[in-house]
Amino acid sequence: MAMSTLQQPDIEPKNVPHIVDEGDYDEVPLYKKRDKVYPKRVSGRFRNLKWFALIALLGIYWVVPWLRWDRGPSAPDQAVLIDMDLGRAYFFFIEIWPQEVYYITGILIMAAVGLFLATSLFGRIWCGYACPQTVWTDLFMLVERYIQGDRNARVRLDKSKWTLEKIWKISATHVAWIAISMATGGAFVLYFHDAPTVMVDIFTGNASFGTYVTIAFLTGSTYLLAGWAREQVCTYMCPWPRFQSAMLDDESMIVTYESWRGETRGPIKRKNLMRGEVPETGHCIDCHACVNVCPTGIDIRDGLQMECIGCGLCIDACNEMMDKVGFPRDLVRFDSVQNSQLRAQGKATRVRIIRPRTIFYAVLLVLVASVMMFGLANRSVLELNVLRDRNPLFVALSDGDVRNGYTLKVLNKEQAEKTYVLSLEGIDATDFQIIGLTPNQDGTYDLDVAPDRVGSFRVFVAADPQTLDGKSTPFEFTVTDKETGNTETYDTVFAGPENDR
Repeated sequence: MAMSTLQQPDIEPKNVPHIVDEGDYDEVPLYKKRDKVYPKRVSGRFRNLKWFALIALLGIYWVVPWLRWDRGPSAPDQAVLIDMDLGRAYFFFIEIWPQEVYYITGILIMAAVGLFLATSLFGRIWCGYACPQTVWTDLFMLVERYIQGDRNARVRLDKSKWTLEKIWKISATHVAWIAISMATGGAFVLYFHDAPTVMVDIFTGNASFGTYVTIAFLTGSTYLLAGWAREQVCTYMCPWPRFQSAMLDDESMIVTYESWRGETRGPIKRKNLMRGEVPETGHCIDCHACVNVCPTGIDIRDGLQMECIGCGLCIDACNEMMDKVGFPRDLVRFDSVQNSQLRAQGKATRVRIIRPRTIFYAVLLVLVASVMMFGLANRSVLELNVLRDRNPLFVALSDGDVRNGYTLKVLNKEQAEKTYVLSLEGIDATDFQIIGLTPNQDGTYDLDVAPDRVGSFRVFVAADPQTLDGKSTPFEFTVTDKETGNTETYDTVFAGPENDR
């Protein structure tokens, strides 16, 4: 049996609640000052998993804007770009136009359902490993620990008087936090501009005012949330902890404490361990190691709590202590409540991934993803929009005809210049004109539209009032791709005076 000197619990003494009489209610404060959390350094498989997630996610965030994707000579070559000037969103081979915002809605629905599925399977795995608040807070705490030391050193530093050492350590910490925050805001704006170009503009002072405002806002918000607020964001600002219980059941994998094995908790004397004596208490030695490493400052032995983000660091800390005292590992473990109860009864445990709740979420996720993929595979590369003049509704010409004005918007979603043939159907037009263009011999018009652009054309249509259906005669514009034959129509109306027919 491996022997090691037990460490004294490095935990702050808790305040004893003050009991007041009814007459003292006015003296009870309505605001409780935050109890600052000083997470202790820990090592283990869950801590390693968090390091991997942090490096991978931050790497993706900072590297993706620099990836290139060839879309042709007339399109931006940034792989992921939200071009506010052109009104386009590019994601590798996918291009989303403003009127296709429903794809964004679909992505949000998929993200929500995916989060429901992940929570029903593995608890708050998103909160513990992938949430931006968790990732940046982890990075900030790494910097803080590197400069100021581990938990006990930071506690002593905060309680000490202001000395030169304390000033430079606190200052260096905040300077590093601000630098990380600025890199965070700077990387965000790269997703909305060509990354190499805007980076040069930022450092030469040639970027737009909005760019600097965005960087300043994200710098301030990252510094505030990851540096100061930390666990308060998860506890008070984030809505997810308040309805996560609706996604969980007894078979969800969460961080659990084996109370049947750990209680009654109590310290163990080193001399008893040396003699090999079996302790009268449970396996929990009440060392508070699980509490000291928790980024939200809770005690997992009290059961699943709203503040628990499911990171599993308490498991690593407890396993380390179990190894020191020679007890079996996984007193705190990542498992389901059902399995914990089965172990308490000496029965076999099981992990059941496929169950009604997870099937429902998985089917819903596949359904939404299928609809999205079908829509993307069958999306039209040509669209036509028509705006009819409403003031005036029509103009009476000298020859007795009436004329309507229209503005046509032809959307060419391909990365090549296109020529479309415009024609009318459903109305006996006496005159059909497009400002600046010459008609073909058959009365149609050729419309040239640049790659990945919207062509705007001013159109006038005239007709004999006697051939109209009254105040509103339906007809349609039709555009046809001369190269592929792809056709798009738009139903509209021709306004005219009432007739006696």
